[in-house]
Amino acid sequence: MSAPAPATPSGPADGPAADERLITRSPLKKLLGRPELGAVVGAVAVFLFFTFAADSFLQLSSLTTVLYAASTIGIMAVPVALLMIGGEFDLSTGVAVTSSALISSMFSYQMTANVWVGVGVSLLLTLAVGLFNGVLLTRTRLPSFIITLGTFLMLTGLNLGLTKLISGTVSTKSIADMEGFDSARAVFASTLTVGGVHIKITVLWWIALVAVATWILLRTRYGNWIFAAGGDADAARAVGVPVRATKIGLYLGVALGAWISGQHLLFSFDVVQSGEGVGNELIYIIAAVIGGCLITGGYGSAIGSAIGALIFGMTSKGIVYAEWNPDWFKFFLGAMLLLATLLNHWVRKRAEETA
Repeated sequence: MSAPAPATPSGPADGPAADERLITRSPLKKLLGRPELGAVVGAVAVFLFFTFAADSFLQLSSLTTVLYAASTIGIMAVPVALLMIGGEFDLSTGVAVTSSALISSMFSYQMTANVWVGVGVSLLLTLAVGLFNGVLLTRTRLPSFIITLGTFLMLTGLNLGLTKLISGTVSTKSIADMEGFDSARAVFASTLTVGGVHIKITVLWWIALVAVATWILLRTRYGNWIFAAGGDADAARAVGVPVRATKIGLYLGVALGAWISGQHLLFSFDVVQSGEGVGNELIYIIAAVIGGCLITGGYGSAIGSAIGALIFGMTSKGIVYAEWNPDWFKFFLGAMLLLATLLNHWVRKRAEETA
């Protein structure tokens, strides 16, 4: 056996340097590699635009209203973003929020139970919907688009059919005078006053969810599994990633977000219309995409989804403060989606080129 060839001057450098995990990147390259960079640029642009277009936009009351609008979307955009990073969709999220509210209201009213009992039953049944989606997806290997579209249609029919069957109308009965209503409203739909500023509690729910989701993605093994499952599920299975359990867990996370949003809907307005929520699933997905999540999976961040929801809040309320026709809102939302997607694509290509 011949002796190994002597190392050339470039030999030792080629070994470690070939491993991208050992490459020291400049702060600029790290910044370009962040999924939410495009969303940050878009958020700053939207903020500056409405600062000049609407005189009242910078008022403290206006900004808190923007935050509230963003939080109602952001609570769902966070788990939807994690699901998209994991390579899947959920088209039933909008009506699942309404289903969660309807279950709480009707169970409490019909059983004349403490409102918290209805809230608990709603949590269990909403999680069951998420479990159904996740198990059916992993068992059949059908596209999540087809499975959750079916769930969307079933929940839409159940929301309307059961509400009319039980209540006799398309909306629930009032539960405002029932035991536990005030404490539940304090948890899900209260307003906090901080330094004279009125902040809806949904903003705190939203911030908490973003923090937890970011910690999961960046600091836990489960976060690595989410990225791996979304990037290449077969390759992830080959190296021992529990892809099936990971995706079921993501659907349960989406169901948890739907439950929180549903309880806010119920305890904000006391009654719930059975037809609400249709179309909101697209808004949640748009917020995640604007925030840097790829349709193909394996890339994105929870912070990006929060910024996407903030852009939605600024756009929806900025148009009102600018006294424009609200019919233009969907146009601006669509334009922001396209611009953010193109910007995110450009940023990602630049990051890959400079890596």
